[in-house]
Amino acid sequence: MLKKKSLYSLLIVTLLVITACNGPQKILKSGNNQLKYETGVDLYEKGDYNKALQFFDILRAVYRGTEKGELLTYYSANCYFQMRDYQIASYYYDQYVQMYPRGSHAEESAYLTAYCSYMESPRSTLDQTNTYQALRQLQSFIDMYPKSDKVAEATKQMDDLRNKLELKSYNIAVLYFKMEDFQAAITSFENLMENYPDTEYKEEVLFSITEAYYSYAEKSIFSKKGERYEKTVEAFNNLKYIFPESKYLPMAQTYNDNAMNHLSN
Repeated sequence: MLKKKSLYSLLIVTLLVITACNGPQKILKSGNNQLKYETGVDLYEKGDYNKALQFFDILRAVYRGTEKGELLTYYSANCYFQMRDYQIASYYYDQYVQMYPRGSHAEESAYLTAYCSYMESPRSTLDQTNTYQALRQLQSFIDMYPKSDKVAEATKQMDDLRNKLELKSYNIAVLYFKMEDFQAAITSFENLMENYPDTEYKEEVLFSITEAYYSYAEKSIFSKKGERYEKTVEAFNNLKYIFPESKYLPMAQTYNDNAMNHLSN
Protein backbone atom coordinates (compact mmCIF):
# COMPACT_ATOMS: atom_id res chain seq x y z
CA MET A 1 0.00 0.00 0.00
CA LEU A 2 2.84 2.34 0.95
CA LYS A 3 4.63 1.45 -2.25
CA LYS A 4 1.54 2.30 -4.32
CA LYS A 5 1.26 5.69 -2.60
CA SER A 6 4.93 6.39 -3.27
CA LEU A 7 4.51 5.46 -6.93
CA TYR A 8 1.41 7.67 -7.15
CA SER A 9 3.25 10.62 -5.61
CA LEU A 10 6.17 10.06 -7.97
CA LEU A 11 3.78 10.01 -10.93
CA ILE A 12 2.26 13.35 -9.89
CA VAL A 13 5.72 14.91 -9.46
CA THR A 14 6.80 13.55 -12.83
CA LEU A 15 3.72 14.97 -14.53
CA LEU A 16 4.34 18.33 -12.91
CA VAL A 17 7.95 18.35 -14.08
CA ILE A 18 7.00 17.33 -17.61
CA THR A 19 4.38 20.05 -17.93
CA ALA A 20 6.26 22.76 -16.02
CA CYS A 21 7.98 23.96 -19.16
CA ASN A 22 4.59 24.66 -20.70
CA GLY A 23 3.35 26.60 -17.66
CA PRO A 24 0.04 26.55 -15.79
CA GLN A 25 -1.98 27.56 -18.84
CA LYS A 26 -1.11 24.31 -20.60
CA ILE A 27 -2.13 22.35 -17.53
CA LEU A 28 -5.33 24.36 -17.29
CA LYS A 29 -6.29 23.28 -20.81
CA SER A 30 -5.43 19.65 -20.23
CA GLY A 31 -7.95 16.96 -19.36
CA ASN A 32 -6.05 15.86 -16.27
CA ASN A 33 -8.14 17.08 -13.34
CA GLN A 34 -5.78 15.58 -10.76
CA LEU A 35 -2.90 17.52 -12.24
CA LYS A 36 -5.02 20.67 -12.31
CA TYR A 37 -5.85 20.13 -8.67
CA GLU A 38 -2.21 19.65 -7.65
CA THR A 39 -1.14 22.69 -9.68
CA GLY A 40 -3.88 24.90 -8.26
CA VAL A 41 -3.05 23.91 -4.69
CA ASP A 42 0.65 24.47 -5.36
CA LEU A 43 -0.06 27.97 -6.70
CA TYR A 44 -2.28 28.65 -3.68
CA GLU A 45 0.39 27.57 -1.24
CA LYS A 46 2.90 29.81 -3.01
CA GLY A 47 0.53 32.77 -2.60
CA ASP A 48 -0.31 33.14 -6.29
CA TYR A 49 -4.02 33.43 -5.52
CA ASN A 50 -5.16 34.86 -8.82
CA LYS A 51 -3.68 31.98 -10.84
CA ALA A 52 -4.81 29.42 -8.29
CA LEU A 53 -8.39 30.62 -8.71
CA GLN A 54 -8.28 29.81 -12.42
CA PHE A 55 -7.88 26.16 -11.46
CA PHE A 56 -10.27 26.25 -8.52
CA ASP A 57 -13.04 27.81 -10.60
CA ILE A 58 -12.89 24.86 -13.00
CA LEU A 59 -12.52 22.17 -10.37
CA ARG A 60 -15.10 23.14 -7.76
CA ALA A 61 -17.96 21.74 -9.85
CA VAL A 62 -15.92 18.62 -10.74
CA TYR A 63 -15.24 17.75 -7.11
CA ARG A 64 -18.45 19.13 -5.60
CA GLY A 65 -19.52 17.19 -2.50
CA THR A 66 -16.14 15.50 -2.09
CA GLU A 67 -13.24 16.10 0.26
CA LYS A 68 -11.40 17.90 -2.52
CA GLY A 69 -14.47 19.97 -3.33
CA GLU A 70 -14.67 21.05 0.30
CA LEU A 71 -11.05 22.15 0.28
CA LEU A 72 -11.41 23.91 -3.06
CA THR A 73 -14.36 25.97 -1.79
CA TYR A 74 -12.44 26.93 1.34
CA TYR A 75 -9.30 27.77 -0.64
CA SER A 76 -11.33 29.84 -3.11
CA ALA A 77 -12.73 31.90 -0.26
CA ASN A 78 -9.24 32.35 1.18
CA CYS A 79 -7.90 33.48 -2.20
CA TYR A 80 -10.46 36.25 -2.45
CA PHE A 81 -9.89 37.14 1.21
CA GLN A 82 -6.15 37.49 0.67
CA MET A 83 -6.86 39.60 -2.42
CA ARG A 84 -9.14 41.77 -0.25
CA ASP A 85 -12.18 41.10 -2.40
CA TYR A 86 -14.30 40.69 0.72
CA GLN A 87 -17.67 40.57 -1.02
CA ILE A 88 -16.80 37.49 -3.08
CA ALA A 89 -14.82 35.97 -0.21
CA SER A 90 -17.91 36.24 1.99
CA TYR A 91 -19.95 34.49 -0.71
CA TYR A 92 -17.57 31.50 -0.84
CA TYR A 93 -17.17 31.24 2.93
CA ASP A 94 -20.95 31.16 3.20
CA GLN A 95 -21.12 28.60 0.40
CA TYR A 96 -18.67 26.44 2.34
CA VAL A 97 -20.87 26.61 5.46
CA GLN A 98 -23.99 25.76 3.45
CA MET A 99 -22.40 22.88 1.54
CA TYR A 100 -20.12 21.46 4.24
CA PRO A 101 -21.75 22.33 7.61
CA ARG A 102 -19.74 19.61 9.36
CA GLY A 103 -16.51 20.45 7.57
CA SER A 104 -13.31 21.13 9.47
CA HIS A 105 -13.42 24.81 8.45
CA ALA A 106 -17.15 25.38 9.08
CA GLU A 107 -16.78 27.46 12.24
CA GLU A 108 -13.97 29.55 10.80
CA SER A 109 -15.89 30.07 7.56
CA ALA A 110 -19.06 31.09 9.40
CA TYR A 111 -17.09 33.78 11.22
CA LEU A 112 -15.24 34.93 8.10
CA THR A 113 -18.52 35.17 6.18
CA ALA A 114 -19.60 37.80 8.67
CA TYR A 115 -16.17 39.39 9.03
CA CYS A 116 -15.94 39.99 5.28
CA SER A 117 -19.32 41.77 5.36
CA TYR A 118 -18.04 43.75 8.35
CA MET A 119 -15.06 44.84 6.26
CA GLU A 120 -17.44 45.85 3.46
CA SER A 121 -19.48 48.09 5.77
CA PRO A 122 -19.04 51.67 4.48
CA ARG A 123 -18.70 54.93 6.39
CA SER A 124 -21.82 56.18 8.11
CA THR A 125 -22.75 58.68 5.39
CA LEU A 126 -23.31 55.93 2.80
CA ASP A 127 -25.94 53.23 2.31
CA GLN A 128 -25.77 50.74 5.19
CA THR A 129 -27.06 47.58 3.48
CA ASN A 130 -23.76 45.79 4.09
CA THR A 131 -23.79 46.93 7.72
CA TYR A 132 -27.18 45.32 8.36
CA GLN A 133 -26.04 42.17 6.55
CA ALA A 134 -22.89 41.98 8.67
CA LEU A 135 -24.94 42.39 11.86
CA ARG A 136 -27.22 39.52 10.85
CA GLN A 137 -24.29 37.29 9.96
CA LEU A 138 -22.34 38.08 13.13
CA GLN A 139 -25.40 37.33 15.25
CA SER A 140 -25.95 34.11 13.32
CA PHE A 141 -22.34 33.10 13.99
CA ILE A 142 -22.69 33.81 17.72
CA ASP A 143 -25.94 31.83 17.86
CA MET A 144 -24.39 28.92 15.98
CA TYR A 145 -21.07 28.84 17.86
CA PRO A 146 -21.72 30.43 21.29
CA LYS A 147 -18.54 28.87 22.74
CA SER A 148 -16.24 29.97 19.93
CA ASP A 149 -13.17 31.97 20.86
CA LYS A 150 -14.29 34.44 18.17
CA VAL A 151 -17.50 35.40 20.00
CA ALA A 152 -15.88 38.29 21.89
CA GLU A 153 -14.42 39.66 18.68
CA ALA A 154 -17.72 39.24 16.84
CA THR A 155 -19.55 41.03 19.66
CA LYS A 156 -17.14 43.96 19.48
CA GLN A 157 -17.62 44.16 15.73
CA MET A 158 -21.39 44.23 16.22
CA ASP A 159 -20.93 47.14 18.64
CA ASP A 160 -18.84 48.96 16.02
CA LEU A 161 -21.56 48.48 13.42
CA ARG A 162 -24.34 49.60 15.77
CA ASN A 163 -22.33 52.72 16.63
CA LYS A 164 -22.09 53.46 12.92
CA LEU A 165 -25.86 53.08 12.48
CA GLU A 166 -26.42 55.22 15.55
CA LEU A 167 -24.22 57.98 14.15
CA LYS A 168 -26.03 57.81 10.82
CA SER A 169 -29.40 58.14 12.57
CA TYR A 170 -28.14 61.11 14.57
CA ASN A 171 -26.75 62.87 11.50
CA ILE A 172 -29.99 62.34 9.58
CA ALA A 173 -31.97 63.93 12.42
CA VAL A 174 -29.55 66.87 12.57
CA LEU A 175 -29.84 67.32 8.82
CA TYR A 176 -33.65 67.47 9.04
CA PHE A 177 -33.31 70.08 11.77
CA LYS A 178 -30.93 72.19 9.67
CA MET A 179 -33.39 71.96 6.78
CA GLU A 180 -36.07 73.23 9.20
CA ASP A 181 -38.14 70.11 8.65
CA PHE A 182 -38.87 70.05 12.37
CA GLN A 183 -41.49 67.32 12.29
CA ALA A 184 -39.09 64.92 10.55
CA ALA A 185 -36.28 65.99 12.89
CA ILE A 186 -38.39 65.28 15.98
CA THR A 187 -39.45 61.90 14.65
CA SER A 188 -35.85 61.02 13.80
CA PHE A 189 -34.51 62.11 17.19
CA GLU A 190 -37.24 60.20 19.02
CA ASN A 191 -36.62 57.08 16.92
CA LEU A 192 -32.93 57.33 17.73
CA MET A 193 -33.75 57.42 21.44
CA GLU A 194 -36.01 54.41 21.07
CA ASN A 195 -33.55 52.36 19.02
CA TYR A 196 -30.46 53.38 21.00
CA PRO A 197 -31.63 54.17 24.57
CA ASP A 198 -28.01 54.33 25.80
CA THR A 199 -26.81 56.52 22.95
CA GLU A 200 -23.81 58.70 23.65
CA TYR A 201 -25.75 61.54 22.00
CA LYS A 202 -28.59 61.40 24.54
CA GLU A 203 -27.93 64.85 26.04
CA GLU A 204 -27.68 66.53 22.64
CA VAL A 205 -30.74 64.64 21.39
CA LEU A 206 -32.93 65.67 24.34
CA PHE A 207 -31.93 69.29 23.86
CA SER A 208 -32.49 69.07 20.12
CA ILE A 209 -35.99 67.68 20.67
CA THR A 210 -36.76 70.64 22.94
CA GLU A 211 -35.39 73.09 20.41
CA ALA A 212 -37.15 71.38 17.51
CA TYR A 213 -40.55 71.39 19.24
CA TYR A 214 -40.17 75.08 20.11
CA SER A 215 -39.12 75.98 16.54
CA TYR A 216 -41.93 73.83 15.17
CA ALA A 217 -44.46 75.60 17.40
CA GLU A 218 -43.19 79.01 16.34
CA LYS A 219 -43.75 78.17 12.67
CA SER A 220 -47.10 76.40 13.18
CA ILE A 221 -50.57 77.67 12.48
CA PHE A 222 -52.34 79.04 15.54
CA SER A 223 -54.47 75.94 16.17
CA LYS A 224 -51.34 73.75 16.41
CA LYS A 225 -49.14 76.05 18.49
CA GLY A 226 -50.49 75.11 21.92
CA GLU A 227 -49.93 71.40 21.48
CA ARG A 228 -46.37 71.96 20.30
CA TYR A 229 -45.50 74.42 23.05
CA GLU A 230 -46.70 71.79 25.53
CA LYS A 231 -44.36 69.31 23.88
CA THR A 232 -41.54 71.84 24.25
CA VAL A 233 -42.14 72.02 28.00
CA GLU A 234 -42.32 68.23 28.25
CA ALA A 235 -39.06 67.82 26.32
CA PHE A 236 -37.36 70.44 28.50
CA ASN A 237 -38.42 68.62 31.66
CA ASN A 238 -37.01 65.36 30.29
CA LEU A 239 -33.68 67.04 29.59
CA LYS A 240 -33.57 68.69 33.02
CA TYR A 241 -34.50 65.47 34.82
CA ILE A 242 -31.92 63.28 33.08
CA PHE A 243 -29.16 65.89 32.80
CA PRO A 244 -29.65 68.38 35.66
CA GLU A 245 -26.18 69.85 35.01
CA SER A 246 -26.48 69.93 31.22
CA LYS A 247 -24.62 72.66 29.39
CA TYR A 248 -27.72 73.03 27.23
CA LEU A 249 -30.04 73.94 30.11
CA PRO A 250 -29.71 77.76 29.84
CA MET A 251 -30.85 77.79 26.20
CA ALA A 252 -33.42 75.07 26.82
CA GLN A 253 -34.73 77.08 29.77
CA THR A 254 -35.30 80.01 27.44
CA TYR A 255 -37.35 77.83 25.08
CA ASN A 256 -39.29 76.48 28.04
CA ASP A 257 -40.01 79.93 29.48
CA ASN A 258 -41.16 81.28 26.12
CA ALA A 259 -43.36 78.24 25.60
CA MET A 260 -44.90 78.69 29.08
CA ASN A 261 -45.61 82.36 28.33
CA HIS A 262 -47.42 81.41 25.12
CA LEU A 263 -49.44 78.76 26.95
CA SER A 264 -50.45 81.17 29.73
CA ASN A 265 -51.75 83.82 27.32
